[in-house]
Amino acid sequence: MNSSGYKIFKFVFLAFWASFVVAPFLWALTTSFKTINGVTSGATYIPWVDYEPSLDGWRNVLGTGSQGINVIEPFISSAYVTIGASALSLVLGTFVAYGLSRFKYRAGFIRNGDITFFFISQRIMPPVVLSIPFFLMLQQLGLLDSIFGLILVYIALLMPIAVWVMVDFFNNIPKEIDEMAMLDGCSPLQTFLRVILPNAKPGLVVAGLFCVIFGWNDFFFAFTLTFTETQLLPVAIVSLNSSATPWWSLSASALISIAPLIFVAVLVEKYLDRGNLAGAVK
Repeated sequence: MNSSGYKIFKFVFLAFWASFVVAPFLWALTTSFKTINGVTSGATYIPWVDYEPSLDGWRNVLGTGSQGINVIEPFISSAYVTIGASALSLVLGTFVAYGLSRFKYRAGFIRNGDITFFFISQRIMPPVVLSIPFFLMLQQLGLLDSIFGLILVYIALLMPIAVWVMVDFFNNIPKEIDEMAMLDGCSPLQTFLRVILPNAKPGLVVAGLFCVIFGWNDFFFAFTLTFTETQLLPVAIVSLNSSATPWWSLSASALISIAPLIFVAVLVEKYLDRGNLAGAVK
């Protein structure tokens, strides 16, 4: 295939893939401005041409309509839980990953690779297996149905992701960088904080992004460990459903839920570069 044919193929493929990705968002956007007549009258796309737009769906989810539920408070609660759990998971997971990358551990037949696999294996277990232990633990601590209790649970769920991602990034940073920093007078902790972490910035961004995505989208534990005092956004969205599904309100709430993740992804995209180690070794 010549260069012009390759460019055409690449353009067609990217256009198709972009349409495949964007189409559900456009569908949700148009549906959020419809009424029950606009939804049940068939597929329509262009407001004021195919259907008469309405703000009822947005009013319902923002608490100003006659139906639906206010998602502002669940949105804020989700933000607190996700940011808190992701930040603590990233800090703890980064220290654990650096230790597994730079030092050798041995306990019988257990090695570093086994310890790393143990962390990520926590994500393999079905959530229902952990629900009763988490429920009893939070009940004994008096943290059931609370934001702080959910943060503790989410740390246990998100830290394995941070460890798994960061071990790979630390393994790809030459150990000579550590040695040169110590020769220049840095302590092991100073080497880690001043030299290694700046070079691991892409890994921190990737691990943090994964933690935010998994924490923000979690429904199971947000549903099983909260009741009336605390409600996260995924649970609030599901509670919109009733005998007659309000597709306009569900679409509006879905867009509200997706918006922060899109914003974070666009914000950190420029940091996703693994070529920043060039010239780091003297």
